Amino acid sequence: MRLTHLSLNHFRNYRSLDLDFSGVLTLLQGDNAQGKTNLLEAIHFLATSKSIHAQSEREVVNWGAADEPIPYARIAGEVTRSDDPRPLNLEIILTPRGDGVNFKKQVKVNGVNKRSMDLIGNLRAVLFLPEDIALVADGPGVRRRYLDIALCQMDRAYCRALSAYQKVVTQRNSLLKTLREQGASPSAPATVAQLSFWDEQLVRHGSLVMAKRGKFIRSLEAVACIRHAELSDDRETLAIYYMPSFNPGHMDEADYQRLKNGRGLIPKSVDAPAPFPDEESVAAHYLAQLDARRARELAAGGTLYGPHRDDMRMLANGRDLRLYGSRGQQRTAALALKLAEVRVMTEATGTAPVLLLDDVMSELDARRRSALLTTLEHVRQAIITATDWDDFTPEFRQQAQRLTVRNGRVEAVDV
Repeated sequence: MRLTHLSLNHFRNYRSLDLDFSGVLTLLQGDNAQGKTNLLEAIHFLATSKSIHAQSEREVVNWGAADEPIPYARIAGEVTRSDDPRPLNLEIILTPRGDGVNFKKQVKVNGVNKRSMDLIGNLRAVLFLPEDIALVADGPGVRRRYLDIALCQMDRAYCRALSAYQKVVTQRNSLLKTLREQGASPSAPATVAQLSFWDEQLVRHGSLVMAKRGKFIRSLEAVACIRHAELSDDRETLAIYYMPSFNPGHMDEADYQRLKNGRGLIPKSVDAPAPFPDEESVAAHYLAQLDARRARELAAGGTLYGPHRDDMRMLANGRDLRLYGSRGQQRTAALALKLAEVRVMTEATGTAPVLLLDDVMSELDARRRSALLTTLEHVRQAIITATDWDDFTPEFRQQAQRLTVRNGRVEAVDV
């Protein structure tokens, strides 16, 4: 899978851009605040239908769009795949809703209107930003969002189940709040009857989401451990654990509680760890948890168990990196995770995603830079930004398409 052309109109600081990508490696050099990250954001937007930084679509629309008869922003790209000689044209258009504030999103695939969900997966991209240290250092919501973006690009069934699950949580929360206000008893037949329907829907969609997350994290760890060892010069051993809001039977309960509370290493078995439970097994544990904790959820007036409260733990040499890792250790783990995602996504889909790296080199020491450059030799397409050409060896620069970015304009250079 390769992105061969990108077209932007009124996106961030780009009034108009038409850019061809001619090689496997593309280097984008420029000072800060010139548009390098915005260009990567546009590509990621085209892959996932979501902005990486904006809270609403309005934020990505260039102020210059106000000069148009109808203000708009447009992102379009041409994608080629090794298994299909026909190029795929993807397009996102943002136009005003009419309230003077918000914008609506129109998605097209080969000129045909589609849902946002149908866009995802046509172009797959893995993006690494300097602030992705938050994957390790920040709260569980950041890690859940990471899992959802990665898995939705790989698996449409996951994306559908996640969307359905989120709608069920909203409906179930509304019912739990109403029951709490009515002073309903958790054991009353009427209470049980009203919740049973939503419990079944919650478990049906949520268990699929959890089973796929568990399998994905297990695959990520297998590759991330290798990448992390390369980046740390074999001085650290990385371990990644999936931490659902309840234990679906994927580890000993005592170990689950220790790890959930951040109490350090849980030694891996010498033998290969058991696979994460399948969907049916997760569903059985999930339903039992809802039955046992009905009084607690009624008291809270909301759904307390399920994928919307999942987390993921990353440990280096037995220490929880979120609690005890240095910023350098956290950054290395986040980068290893993203590089592993490229491999896992390639194996799961049969096509390699586009790797987008934003000013990564400036955050790494010489040894980690060398390890990363070695890893990049095996990707099918990488688009990399930097403020300094000297972050890359002359040999590496010679292999790449070299572009400079100044004030929303992109030009070819010879360095």
